[in-house]
Amino acid sequence: HGAAARRPQGSAGQAAALRPRLYHRRIRSLHPQGRQRQVQGYATLAESYGDTVEVMRTLTPSHIVFNGKVGALTGANALTAKVGETVLLIHSQANRDTRPHLIGGHGDWVWETGKFANPPQKDLETWFIRGGSAGAALYTFKRAGRVRIPEPQSDRG
Repeated sequence: HGAAARRPQGSAGQAAALRPRLYHRRIRSLHPQGRQRQVQGYATLAESYGDTVEVMRTLTPSHIVFNGKVGALTGANALTAKVGETVLLIHSQANRDTRPHLIGGHGDWVWETGKFANPPQKDLETWFIRGGSAGAALYTFKRAGRVRIPEPQSDRG
């Protein structure tokens, strides 16, 4: 009765065999802003330090940016898949806890802590990712249409 005998069906071994397409969703949310709510620009990281620390002390997100820029995952940049295709969604956030949420589907297999050695949770619409960590979910598109992945905490202030 080795490790393979103890591994539940739907574990990392089966996930690897699927060879899904990988989508990584990275969130950045604490950025200094100017009067017109535009993101402040700085010549160096060191130059931004004081303003960034001040924004982070309030824990008030200025705005949410997915994959490094506004519109990175919309329009021509939208993530696409065919019906029957399985994708691996990796979700991370450096500063705070986050809760990815699929509108129009459920994560078939979800690893909230991103550790594939642990059995996945199944059929979750929303899951919890701790600040500073990453989680993963396998999702198979069952029908044509859109699946939205909003950030439920984007209005936290």
